[in-house]
Amino acid sequence: MTNASLALTALADPTRREIFERLARAPSAVGELASELPVSRPAVSQHLKVLKEAGLVVHRTHGTRNVYELDPNGLGALRAWLDQFWAEALEAFKAEVEKDEPTYPQRHGGAPSSATPAQTPPRNPKQRNKENPK
Repeated sequence: MTNASLALTALADPTRREIFERLARAPSAVGELASELPVSRPAVSQHLKVLKEAGLVVHRTHGTRNVYELDPNGLGALRAWLDQFWAEALEAFKAEVEKDEPTYPQRHGGAPSSATPAQTPPRNPKQRNKENPK
């Protein structure tokens, strides 16, 4: 199973997702997390074990306490996996937009021509009066 698969499987559980979100706000010890959740301390420890195996959290030992925090390396791997879909979606969007863009023939100087040909005005006002008397 890939790191991304392990991470997604770990985060599929609502309690683990809640623990993960709390650790995103601040590193915490097991006891602190257990006091904030409707599960026992041993259950929180088991959830943290799954998150650690998935590469999403790491822990430091402070005396008798294990303080958990998010693992930036695991998050980077998960983000890279998700970003591939974002890049594919953007490429597909770009291709679709470019497919529907109208193309205009180029005129002198590179400016696009309009849909209807421009009419040239008469060269002088007297010539106009001769052609179109009013």
